[in-house]
Amino acid sequence: MSISKDERERAIFRSRRIALADRESDRVTIERIKAKSIAQNALQMNMPIDDIVKLTELTRTEVEALRDAVTNG
Repeated sequence: MSISKDERERAIFRSRRIALADRESDRVTIERIKAKSIAQNALQMNMPIDDIVKLTELTRTEVEALRDAVTNG
C-alpha cells in the first residue's frame, strides 16, 4: 500500500484510520457492557459461574467481581 505525497490526502487517510479505530473501540466497549449485563442477569438466576464465563466470554475473575458487587451492593 502506498500513501500519497499530498499532505491533504495523508491527513484524510489518517483521519479515516482514527475513525475506524474509534468505531472498533466503541464496538468492543458495547460488547463488554452487554456481556456484563448478561452476566448480572445470569447471576440473579443463580446460574453457575463456569456457565456464565462460557456464555459471556468474561473471565472468571470478572464474573466473580460482578457477583460480589451484586451481593454487597
